Amino acid sequence: MNAKTTSAAVEIALVCPICSGKLAALPDQVTCENCRHTFPLDGGIPNLFWQNDWSAEKPDVTRAMQAFYEKTPFPNYDDFDSAEALRLKARRGVFAKLLDEQIRHGSSILEVGCGTGQLSNFLGMTWGRTVVGADGCLHSLELAENFRRENEIKGTKFLQMNLFRPVFPQESFDFVVCNGVLHHTSDPYLGFQTIGKLVKRGGFILIGLYNKYSRLTTDLRRWMFRVSGDRMQFLDPQIRDRARNRGRKDAWFLDQYKNPHESKHTFGEVQGWFKENGFEFMNSIPKAQGESFATDEKLFEPHSPGTALNHFLVQTGEMLVGGRDGGFFIMIGKRL
Repeated sequence: MNAKTTSAAVEIALVCPICSGKLAALPDQVTCENCRHTFPLDGGIPNLFWQNDWSAEKPDVTRAMQAFYEKTPFPNYDDFDSAEALRLKARRGVFAKLLDEQIRHGSSILEVGCGTGQLSNFLGMTWGRTVVGADGCLHSLELAENFRRENEIKGTKFLQMNLFRPVFPQESFDFVVCNGVLHHTSDPYLGFQTIGKLVKRGGFILIGLYNKYSRLTTDLRRWMFRVSGDRMQFLDPQIRDRARNRGRKDAWFLDQYKNPHESKHTFGEVQGWFKENGFEFMNSIPKAQGESFATDEKLFEPHSPGTALNHFLVQTGEMLVGGRDGGFFIMIGKRL
């Protein structure tokens, strides 16, 4: 990757995570033209991660989370032998299919906390997009980059980055996606505020978090696994799924039940984040009013945010059906 990411669609400049100076690319490193700090390239992946400089009073789980995902990258690529197999797998999921269909041509997309980059690589297969996958875990990024190279996916680039110290100017992207990441940080709201500034006016942010209510089912299973010495994994529907290979089941189990840190959130809380930071609520999965999610759902058109009662019924309903997908929910907002 050069000091700018490029594709047929757009160019996106990179800035120093220390001083926000302009970055210049050299054959084996990236250098800040302002503070002169150099960042190495590892297999073509710019290592632009810079630690938080929070005070000692503010806890920071960043290093613990990095260490966890270096050992247990999530998810893995064991099921995917080719780009076409990844495409078919992703499009069988309603959300990924709709996302791919509804992101307009020429868009710039940042996936914050991309992990092994499956969504970034999938979205980058469509010509005319610029997709950047950023993560704090180098091992995960190596898996993502290897798959990208082997399958010659031109629209996607990967880099290592701390989401609290982004390496892009403000208002750089049409879409910022951050699924299953902020709840593994010490300060999810600060993380949202930070990456929200990277969205262009009129652009969209997609945030996926664990739900305070529907995640209770996972908490119960976690306790049962702990007291049984992990011998009751059949209680998890993802692990019971015969279509999943052993590697993907193990990655799911570790991510869901052995993760060193997580927080839980609600519909109303995240809608409050949107209002406080200049975003209009567009849609959510599950729907905020409790109606069914359509196969032709318009992700980026405004829908009713629902009432507090709607939210309570939807969230507790998800808990009663077993906390599908780990008690996970997605909120979509448009920057005003």
